[in-house]
Amino acid sequence: MLDLIIRGGRVVDGTGAPSRVADVGVSDGRIVAVGVVTDESTRVIDATGMVVCPGFVDIHTHYDAQLLWDPTASPSVQHGVTTVIGGNCGFSIAPLGPGDDEYVQSMMAVVEGIPRGALEGGGAWTWHSFAEYLDRVDGGLSVNAGFLVGHSTVRRVAMGAAASSERADPEQLAAMARLVGESLAGGALGFSSSLGEGHLDGDHHPVPSSCAGPEEFVALAGVLRDHPGTTLEFIPSIGPIPEERVELMADMSLAADRPLNWNLLGSLSSEEIWEEQLRASDVAAARGAHVVALALPDMMRMRSNTILPGLPGWRDVMALDEVGRRAAVADPETRARLRAGAAKVAERAIGVLTDFSLVEVADPGSAWVGRSLGSIADERGTDVIDVLLDVVLPHDLTLYVVLPSLTPSLGRSDEGWAARVAVWKDPRVLLGGSDAGAHLDLMCHANYPTRVLGEVVRERGLLTVEEAVSMMTDRPARHYGLRHRGRLEEGWHADLVVFDPDRVDSEPARLVADMPGGGERLVAGSVGVAHVVVAGTEVVTDGVATVARPGRVLRSGDDTETVSLADIRHLV
Repeated sequence: MLDLIIRGGRVVDGTGAPSRVADVGVSDGRIVAVGVVTDESTRVIDATGMVVCPGFVDIHTHYDAQLLWDPTASPSVQHGVTTVIGGNCGFSIAPLGPGDDEYVQSMMAVVEGIPRGALEGGGAWTWHSFAEYLDRVDGGLSVNAGFLVGHSTVRRVAMGAAASSERADPEQLAAMARLVGESLAGGALGFSSSLGEGHLDGDHHPVPSSCAGPEEFVALAGVLRDHPGTTLEFIPSIGPIPEERVELMADMSLAADRPLNWNLLGSLSSEEIWEEQLRASDVAAARGAHVVALALPDMMRMRSNTILPGLPGWRDVMALDEVGRRAAVADPETRARLRAGAAKVAERAIGVLTDFSLVEVADPGSAWVGRSLGSIADERGTDVIDVLLDVVLPHDLTLYVVLPSLTPSLGRSDEGWAARVAVWKDPRVLLGGSDAGAHLDLMCHANYPTRVLGEVVRERGLLTVEEAVSMMTDRPARHYGLRHRGRLEEGWHADLVVFDPDRVDSEPARLVADMPGGGERLVAGSVGVAHVVVAGTEVVTDGVATVARPGRVLRSGDDTETVSLADIRHLV
């Protein structure tokens, strides 16, 4: 008797191989049969007309604290994500020295935009070692979760307040190396760090990792050599990568004998900048190292409450109530002044507002939610400034800034999407970069799997479903050495997604106040995701999370295998 049979679906196994219609049998959390399954089963899912694939693997999240109060990792799980990796960018929440919980919470609140209430919502931070933190998280999860140990957190433990202003002396560096080694031995999946400009802690000082010298990065990366199943993650800069940091990433990879993925080759860049950034992979390869870029699989959308008040002549009108705002836009003189202010911004390309047509409505109470101002203008037979005046301003609608407006040629155009997908196919690139769990009131990219499957695969036909699934399952899983995850194959973990290829998509992001302390965050539901299965147990049905909690913490060595530089050829 099997625990689960998924019958008659189009099986996409994650390897990129052509799909086939088959049954999938599951027992004791593992896939035991793929083909014609005649056994009886406790649970049967009819997947006729559906795609059945491995669960998606999101290697760049900041769910470290959220999982303590939200074991479902929402909204990622609704979009088919069954494995998440936290502790990125040098910001883990373990290990902790005496009193460091206050500092780390403040740092995470500032640099990752996570409200203090949400950071404290899972109870007191009583752990000290990384292993103790993992024990605290483990048990009662909907998803599988692994965590990297963060440089800034380790540096604070070893150096105290001096971590944010001074270079480490040999004794302090040795202390950091011991902490990293203890964390890896305790289950951390690897080491993360950052040299991202502008990252500040809760005291408005540079985050600790930004004060380290190159020898420190290399020494701490080198600790990984003695710990199986570990990897590197890094932010080299915000924007173009300086030559010395290109070399530093290669140095770190060589010291660790591990691949390094860096964040973020996002949607902001032009094709020329992409190619310049990806040169870091070529430099590393020439030296025998392996460096890959993490790419955001969607255009970056960031909520903004400052667009309208920031337009010349708009602030006083925005301060009025709805009746007053309606009267203002109906008055010819006031309307002319408001139009002139908006037009001036558009003409001068101030900030990110180079193209109002790409700005989207984020207000969940509006009939226009999820729509761009350009598409609303087309439907109404007017221009985008009229939409600002007649639709957005009277109701004070919340808006998203769609950041590819910095490079309009790479926005919503067919050419822009084709260029973006061509980059995703580059072997120097991994798909991911959701930042799920961070910047909660500004953006929501946890929905990237359904965005890719809906817009890129179904609507635009720029990827086959086999290609897209492989990019979001097997490739990240193999990069991290996740043992028996990322493929739909006999003997592998039964982390699975069943979705309707004719409907799959993401709902528009909406603002909810469901965090501890009443904090607001943006979430997005899924469309066409019929079932999400973790370890053979259904955790999502028809886009809604169930009460089942079969997920577990993934620990290095136990749940991962070593991906050394000598092994790297099978990843590309």
